[in-house]
Amino acid sequence: MSDATPQSPLTIACVQMHPEVGRKQENIEKSLRMIRRAHSLGAQLIVLPELCNSGYVFASRSEAFGLAETLEGETVAAWLDIAKELGVTLVAGFAERDGDQLYNSAVLVGPDGVLGRYRKLHLWGEESLFFERGNLQVPVFATPFGRIACAICYDMWFPEVFRLAALQGADILCVPTNWVPMANQPRELPAMANILAMAGAHSNSMFVAAADRVGEERGQPFLGCSIIVDCRGWPVAGPASACDEEILVAQVNLSDARKARQLNTYNQLLRDRRTDLYHEMLGTSMLRGPG
Repeated sequence: MSDATPQSPLTIACVQMHPEVGRKQENIEKSLRMIRRAHSLGAQLIVLPELCNSGYVFASRSEAFGLAETLEGETVAAWLDIAKELGVTLVAGFAERDGDQLYNSAVLVGPDGVLGRYRKLHLWGEESLFFERGNLQVPVFATPFGRIACAICYDMWFPEVFRLAALQGADILCVPTNWVPMANQPRELPAMANILAMAGAHSNSMFVAAADRVGEERGQPFLGCSIIVDCRGWPVAGPASACDEEILVAQVNLSDARKARQLNTYNQLLRDRRTDLYHEMLGTSMLRGPG
């Protein structure tokens, strides 16, 4: 097969929006409007920010609990309806209630229903006052266009998340996020979150689509700078504005993720790992997938 043949073409969008804490219905409606806009730009896979239906800076656990939902709640139902209507696949963040426990979660939905969910593994700051640490490991979900893994915000600071996704055959890591400014960030350099997205994409030969929010909430500013990175680590859309709502769109070939792992005649990113010195799957019970 010729390399010129588009083996797995995909148009990806990252929706950068400004949700408002506690205004769930308005946030859901805004997400649906922006999903329609992304679809009108040709997007087939659309990524939305972390906790985009509820807002992020909760005043109390009771507030967080009141805004949380199960997978059967109104938010996921609305996303399912629009995914079916438009024929798109969505990855979006929401506060998930499971009995008396809360998780900072992402749901993956497509035209045929819920494809899976991910629970944030690494909690940032005061999130630990409200949420449990994720307990679903790093799942990889098969879709008609390729294999999707998820991470949420601070998870990107841990290279193990990228590597476990790649080892299980993920072609793309979708990252709903609420990045905040990092201390001592030099003005002349890219945001640290963008650098981490590029480094993780490059060192694992995997696309990364990170959708951040903008605005300020209860005194906490957010970074914006959403980005879509190709499997070689270079931005193909963004970084987006630091302050404005925006939709990034990029056309990619997901098949490149597997082909580009061969860096040259001698080096292949996953094959070259020294698994004689450390556990093949980093000590987890997950099984290595294709790729």
